[in-house]
Amino acid sequence: MLTNLRIFAMNHQTIPSAHINNLCCYKIRASFKRLKPYVLLGRNYSSLPGLIGNDIKSLHSVINPPIAKIRNIGIMAHIDAGKTTTTERILYYSGYTRSLGDVDDGDTVTDFMAQERERGITIQSAAVTFDWKGYRVNLIDTPGHVDFTLEVERCLRVLDGAVAVFDASAGVEAQTLTVWRQADKHKIPRICFLNKMDKTGASFKYAVESIREKLKAKPLLLQLPIGEAKTFKGLVDVVTKEKLLWNSNSNDGKDFERKPLLEVSDPELLKETIEARNALIEQVADLDDEFADLVLGEFSENFDLLPAEKLQNAIRRVTLAQTAVPVLCGSALKNKGVQPLLDAVTMYLPSPEERNYEFLQWYKGDLCALAFKVLHHKQRGPLVFMRIYSGTIKPQSAIHNINGNCTERISRLLLPFADQHIEISSLTAGNIALTVGLKHTATGDTLVSSKSSALAAARRAEREEEKQHRKNNEAERLLLAGVEIPEPVFFCTIEPPSVAKQPDLEHALKCLQREDPSLKVRLDPDSGQTILCGMGELHIEIIHDRIKREYGLETYLGPLQVAYRETILNSACATDTLDRTLGDQRHLVTVEVEARPIETSSLMPVIEYAESIHEDLLKVSQEAIENGIHSACLQGPLLGSPVQDVAITLHSLTVHPGTSTTMISACVSRCVQKALKKADKQVLEPLMNLEVTVARDYLSPVLGDLAQRRGNIQEIQTRQDNKVVIGFVPLAEIMGYSTALRTLTSGSATFALELSTYQAMNPQDQNTLLNRRSGLT
Repeated sequence: MLTNLRIFAMNHQTIPSAHINNLCCYKIRASFKRLKPYVLLGRNYSSLPGLIGNDIKSLHSVINPPIAKIRNIGIMAHIDAGKTTTTERILYYSGYTRSLGDVDDGDTVTDFMAQERERGITIQSAAVTFDWKGYRVNLIDTPGHVDFTLEVERCLRVLDGAVAVFDASAGVEAQTLTVWRQADKHKIPRICFLNKMDKTGASFKYAVESIREKLKAKPLLLQLPIGEAKTFKGLVDVVTKEKLLWNSNSNDGKDFERKPLLEVSDPELLKETIEARNALIEQVADLDDEFADLVLGEFSENFDLLPAEKLQNAIRRVTLAQTAVPVLCGSALKNKGVQPLLDAVTMYLPSPEERNYEFLQWYKGDLCALAFKVLHHKQRGPLVFMRIYSGTIKPQSAIHNINGNCTERISRLLLPFADQHIEISSLTAGNIALTVGLKHTATGDTLVSSKSSALAAARRAEREEEKQHRKNNEAERLLLAGVEIPEPVFFCTIEPPSVAKQPDLEHALKCLQREDPSLKVRLDPDSGQTILCGMGELHIEIIHDRIKREYGLETYLGPLQVAYRETILNSACATDTLDRTLGDQRHLVTVEVEARPIETSSLMPVIEYAESIHEDLLKVSQEAIENGIHSACLQGPLLGSPVQDVAITLHSLTVHPGTSTTMISACVSRCVQKALKKADKQVLEPLMNLEVTVARDYLSPVLGDLAQRRGNIQEIQTRQDNKVVIGFVPLAEIMGYSTALRTLTSGSATFALELSTYQAMNPQDQNTLLNRRSGLT
């Protein structure tokens, strides 16, 4: 094998022999035990991707395929729908792993973090590159837990298509709705895969109906299951009228046979398939005019004569237009239906060139890429995942970061394979790359080849906008839309084991913040303690565990606190004067401001200026004034929480000549705080959407418990044999709910949480909270 690789390397000078050796040591464990710098525990990888046995494919075709043959897809779903298991089967059938990993055994490729393997859940998205029937697929497995919604958001931002996985026994669940909305926001075409068709209670009809009703999508049934639950043994391809049966003696699901449906052997199944195919043709004809003309013209009398290829092309157009979603089914755990899913990905989801990105016209083929994820590697430093939209990227090339306004050099370029990486010499548009050497790049940064390239693109964009009479500032034109980072809802203090370890803790938190933008770290100005702010209990628990395992620090967490906010109920005015002499310079500022509530929800204060404020004075000191207002609104008068939904009006400002902007800012800040204290104040608490799935027998105790937690039940739905309770509960009342729910229902119920909004607390609850915070109760 090694000889073959060396011969191949001599014939293809672009890939050095030493590099081939490196590649071998990543994948071939048995032959080269002394060479294994990146070997996953308990996994047995096959040979280098593209190499099967002694048959060597052209590595170049795998590394830089034509753009039409690239598919950038994500796998998204509610927690426990089977995303990681589906990914594992995809890698096995495409020849990239030699054995089938299992989430329960903790040996899957994409769940490689210790925390993921222990808990059996996906925490951070993992990218894997493989090829299937001549197509290059960049696949990202995303988390399903609500605490890690940002991971899904930043991955969907750079993908061209998605596979939504559903549990066939549950249909659309709480987090399914969230990820579906995220995909809608980024206008991503998708395919639905009804997984777990072998599970007790699985219902194809119910799952399809829930997609239609809850997601308001039009499902196109491309497959029908043969049997359900324990009787599930295969599928029917509705488009080609064939049945796919898996060999019951095969352990890995690689062996299956595709047979045409015949009147003699399967009369009932054939009849059902023809009805489903006719319904599918009518459905697609309603959505696609070109297909409708074809059907009404040549095949109006007999749909059976319509070629499968024509129908597939029409389904592709409808999928790309996002007017309907193809629905497939199978069981990833039982190794059924995954190969047809891969065929559907290459057949119906778009290539990068089929997605319309307006900004590409300005770059004229120059490099334009978006950094969407940062990982820290102990030896290599920061690893930046980027999606290349145009141009080519090479190692040792300099790139300009528009957001950070800095130029950095890429030292190495890698193809991701979960936590193993293959070094490559270049990568073209449409691909997802992993780069080493970018020290200052963060999530959401736009990267171009040089500053001059960015300026040229800006000029082209400006000319285009002048033609269309639109106006944007230069930065908005050039920057790709980054990632919206949600506000944290939980916080707690974190302490190092000793003062000597404080710098190590700060370094660890800085690295983790770059990796995970939804993690916020701040210093408490009163106590000097470090405050950790996160998206939920599990999120903070994982961060704490990672600091211990990856950075070797035994940190101490304080009790979890809820991130409240504050607002005011009426207007209040205040005046303040600051008069200081520093050295021989007198600093004198007099300010009058008014704080008033506003109806629209706004995290940042709305700043207004009275007409009496002189324009020249405003030009010089506007930045200092706004800094003062923003800093005052960071700490409210009641709990020290951020103040929202307020407008601050500056009525007068008198500044002595020579007064520094810092003094102006300090005086404005103090004056705003005075005004906020004078007004009637209100605490706002985070309100969560709650969905509890519970057996009928335990419904009463669960409803009783929610009533005690100030819960507001909206509706109770029926899902198969279970009841689904949907409502709102204050976050403060839901702490430790998973333990309480398990106790109430003997471990049979599940629940999902999502931040809904911030609502005003009633006076009694607010007084109880304030007394508890001040130590009176």
